[in-house]
Amino acid sequence: MNPLTKWSALVRGADAAMQRVRLVVLTAAIAVLFPLVTSAHEVRPAYLSVQEDAPNEFSVLLKTPMQGDARLALSAAFSGKVETVTPIVSHPTGDAMVQTWRMRTTEPLAGQNVLIDGLQNTMTDALVHVVFANGNSWTARLTPAAPSAVIPASQSAGAVFVTYVRHGIEHIAFGFDHLLFVTGLMLIVRDWRKLVKAITAFTAAHSITLSCATLGWVTLPSRPVEAMIAISIVMVAAEVVRMERGQLSLAIVRPWVVAFAFGLLHGFGFAGALVELGLPQSDIPLALLAFNVGVELGQLAFIAVLLAAVYAVGQLIAIPRQAIVASAYAIGIVAAFWSVQRLDAMFL
Repeated sequence: MNPLTKWSALVRGADAAMQRVRLVVLTAAIAVLFPLVTSAHEVRPAYLSVQEDAPNEFSVLLKTPMQGDARLALSAAFSGKVETVTPIVSHPTGDAMVQTWRMRTTEPLAGQNVLIDGLQNTMTDALVHVVFANGNSWTARLTPAAPSAVIPASQSAGAVFVTYVRHGIEHIAFGFDHLLFVTGLMLIVRDWRKLVKAITAFTAAHSITLSCATLGWVTLPSRPVEAMIAISIVMVAAEVVRMERGQLSLAIVRPWVVAFAFGLLHGFGFAGALVELGLPQSDIPLALLAFNVGVELGQLAFIAVLLAAVYAVGQLIAIPRQAIVASAYAIGIVAAFWSVQRLDAMFL
């Protein structure tokens, strides 16, 4: 064997070794991320609703997230003198505990400070909504760093819009199932024009069902919806593997059709989160629009970050085709875990 042939064989061997190293690194990254994703859950906020039924008399509802049979130790407190005129009634509703009671204040509620006591010890937020007898309302988002706020006499529509946009962004940011579906869709659609078409179809579809379900026109039980969302991710991951094997299907040929169909399903998931969060009764259309805008902004930001990351890695190394299949299998395994977990919760 002449020196040139030896050198060519050495280079080919080095390239093959490098491909294996990259695949090992990718697999290791998946192994590290898998437990994080499977154990992660959406950070569900608490919700406090205060409705003035008569001068200085209020109906109060406090919804706090639950972990199993235990709820977050949260309570509502006001800076003025408050008298509880009925016992606090508690009842669980799946993933949250709802407490209702009536209270009376000796001074106007406007101008008082409201505190979600215990919020500072958590990693979640709280949405506070106050409606006065004259029709004025106020909505605010409290955080562990700022668990209290002063209740004004009224609030602009712009403040309500900003509050629900933030919650929409947070929901998609921690909605790992929705993000994995979008990732799987991006693995199927390689042409940016087709990707725009598919994402637009997905957005239009879940916007339709989000609006219809939130307004009460069409409703589905939350547990079957969540299980079907997980199964839809498994199906998309399987389509990625089929495409890499050279096979064809509707999802591969016309991905926008499948994106639209599954988008209708995912919209019910978004609606469930929004209903659980709570809606200001005087500003339901505005809050619905703002939440949807927040979801879309978060989704577009995720797509942009993912594309930028893939481009940056591609500039440094040649991404092996095995990485696509490995990513599809990783997505499918996580989604299959969710499917079993949610089906078990649904039937039990």
